[in-house]
Amino acid sequence: MAAFEEEKDFQYPQREAAFFYGLFLRGHSVEELRRDIEVPPEVIARWNRELVRSPQDRAFFNRIVEYRRHVLAIFESLINSARCPRVIQ
Repeated sequence: MAAFEEEKDFQYPQREAAFFYGLFLRGHSVEELRRDIEVPPEVIARWNRELVRSPQDRAFFNRIVEYRRHVLAIFESLINSARCPRVIQ
């Protein structure tokens, strides 16, 4: 059951990116939002130390990092599309 819940959590990065984009539209700073989305290097270092004791968790930690990178990429594309308005002819 826990594996199902974990996979469900990682199923919709678009929703999380849209949430952060909504915060951007409400005036939050892009840099601050990027920091909130990313997994900081300090956290990754702490997880790597934890993996010495629990190596079976490596796949899960990697999944988190990849998911957050995906959310950040979607968020960046939303920001870029907002900054470059399309010209309709």
